[in-house]
Amino acid sequence: MAADFRITMVLWVVLLLACLQSVQAFYIPGWSIKSWRDGDSVPLFVNKIYSDNTQIQYAYSELPFVCAPSGRTRPGTGLISGSNVALNLGEVLRGDRIMVSDYELEMLKDDEAHYLCSHKVDRAGLRKAVEVVKNGYMAEWVVDNLPAATSFVTVDKSRKYYSSGFKMGHSDHDAVTGKQRFFINNHVTVVIRYHTAPGRDGQQGKKVIVGFEAYPKSIEAGNRVNGLPADLHSVQRGMELTMAKNATNMTLTRDLDTSYTPTEIDDGEPDATLTIPYSYSVYFREDEKLEWANRWDLYFVNQEDGTKVHWLAIVNSLVILAVLTAIVAVILARTIRGEIKGLAEGMLEDGKIRLGKFSKGLRSPRKSNEKGGLLEQVDADPADDAASDDEVAEDVTGWKLIHGDVFRTPAYGHVLAPLIGSGVQLIIMCLGLLVLSCCGVLNPSFRGGFISVGIFLFILAGAFSGYFSGRLYRTFGGTLWKHNAVVTASLFPGLLFATIFILNLFVWANASSTAIPLGTLFALLALWLLIQLPLVYIGAWYGFARAGPYAHPIKANAIPRRIPAQPWYLRTLQAILIAGSIPFAVMFIELLFVFRNLWQDKSGHYYVFGFLAVVFVILMLVVMETTVIAVYIQLCAENHAWHMRSFLLGSSSAVWIFAYCAYYYTYHLHIQGLVSGVLFFCYAGLACGVYGLAMGSVGFLTG
Repeated sequence: MAADFRITMVLWVVLLLACLQSVQAFYIPGWSIKSWRDGDSVPLFVNKIYSDNTQIQYAYSELPFVCAPSGRTRPGTGLISGSNVALNLGEVLRGDRIMVSDYELEMLKDDEAHYLCSHKVDRAGLRKAVEVVKNGYMAEWVVDNLPAATSFVTVDKSRKYYSSGFKMGHSDHDAVTGKQRFFINNHVTVVIRYHTAPGRDGQQGKKVIVGFEAYPKSIEAGNRVNGLPADLHSVQRGMELTMAKNATNMTLTRDLDTSYTPTEIDDGEPDATLTIPYSYSVYFREDEKLEWANRWDLYFVNQEDGTKVHWLAIVNSLVILAVLTAIVAVILARTIRGEIKGLAEGMLEDGKIRLGKFSKGLRSPRKSNEKGGLLEQVDADPADDAASDDEVAEDVTGWKLIHGDVFRTPAYGHVLAPLIGSGVQLIIMCLGLLVLSCCGVLNPSFRGGFISVGIFLFILAGAFSGYFSGRLYRTFGGTLWKHNAVVTASLFPGLLFATIFILNLFVWANASSTAIPLGTLFALLALWLLIQLPLVYIGAWYGFARAGPYAHPIKANAIPRRIPAQPWYLRTLQAILIAGSIPFAVMFIELLFVFRNLWQDKSGHYYVFGFLAVVFVILMLVVMETTVIAVYIQLCAENHAWHMRSFLLGSSSAVWIFAYCAYYYTYHLHIQGLVSGVLFFCYAGLACGVYGLAMGSVGFLTG
């Protein structure tokens, strides 16, 4: 069965490689095309701010230094400024807080300068603004489900690409004092790219939005008319975040006293405030080349430069897989196959070893009723007897000595069964996410879809988790299947829920948007206890009561054989480190891209799931073959305790991944703050736990 499964996996690898160029998670067009007439009101939503230097996010509308929503009704849309947009579960968990803004956009109507508001900031608000600018926060706005983007050009200046978000401000150093100064971007130039709508809407003159660009600028509070800068194109000074003496209105700046240089951002009177004026510009520009179906391509152009590196990772993985396959082929074709054949012919009888030679060289005493006397019955050659003794001693060494103990019930079967069940559940979830992502169902326009669908698949896979756990539990001699079902249903979800709840306390203390609302926590708890737990229970009942235990070809001996002293490389820690290094070598190149998009460049979108799917399939094959080789070496050392060891060997590369996370955090990231560090390592630990459970189950089921 395992060999057939490996052959099937190899065929899948070949198929994925053949169609890799067409399955790099293409975007499925035609789902929710929104067409706009000239003069239609285009709503602009504000979401959150995020930074590559911290794990703490904030809702844009809740920042103390931005314009508060006015509550006005937007004509033509029915939306009210300041109202929250309904979010799916994934959006809430990833920290999205989308709200209708007061920015007014009308289709194909340019607005060179529009005054938004003047917001007074106290000391606390000013400190928050400086913190946001200092940590390099980016703002995320949304128009027609497109995130606001900063436009860039490739190194060879041949292509344009987008990076999601725009900076909240910038900093520099004073030319006289050398002290660092912080400036808030209080003016944003919005550029909407449009294209003629496809089909009948295009014939009616409607347009579709294919691009949303934002260009922020910092403009001083002075030199304004009706709140608008006198000249947007020649800005002399930016809006500095500092409390100049008596600066209580937007016309008074630090330049009123040229000899005064503030030493702190909150220098001044105790009740001093800083007024920040906000304005924006809107331009609509037609893009004849970019169509609606391809409007997300500009967000992925920068990832195409790494295509050669992805192929290098796949070639590297295939080379390692080929070497392991050759080793497994030698073990199966030359060693185990021949030994099993010999044992079946002359050495196995009722699960015990019968000492003797193989049939080709084995002689049996003649029966008493045969012709000839006693002397004729003992005419064997002494040389043949000596050879027979050597051959018997050679044939009963290694794993053949413990064949009667290989299928003995493991010591921790009641723990191993829930681990395998949870791992199978996670494997099904991961495979489902990869398939849906490669088919384009899960794409960046489906905001929060990856998390929402992942939770849905995890819950549905609970039935398979219960089945494997219940059946293995009975195979291991367990009787309390209901208790096993509850443990299986609570093992990973319970650990995950407890960890998230504790981390949520840290995030709540920082007023971050990633803090999960209490209602969402209760919803997750209900999904776990009311849906996932019953599915696991049903699967466990079917696996334990209906399917029954797995059948073993050999009955275990009554008395277990003593395990001799093991070589240093077969000890648990050494074996885990050695076996885990091989799967890690398969995937570490692809991990570079995953880590960069998760932590180092959050404004990008990881969307090369075709490559990831191929590497994942190769990884599963490598884990299976590594486990087969390691377990065979262990059995040859007369160690029959392979059950838990096979699970640990399969999951061993999780140790290397976590070590790589620590290395990446130390040498590549610039994350600041204790809370951000705790969040990073806790999330990394959870991800490694998911990987370890999944690959550990693959290793056990293969071994």
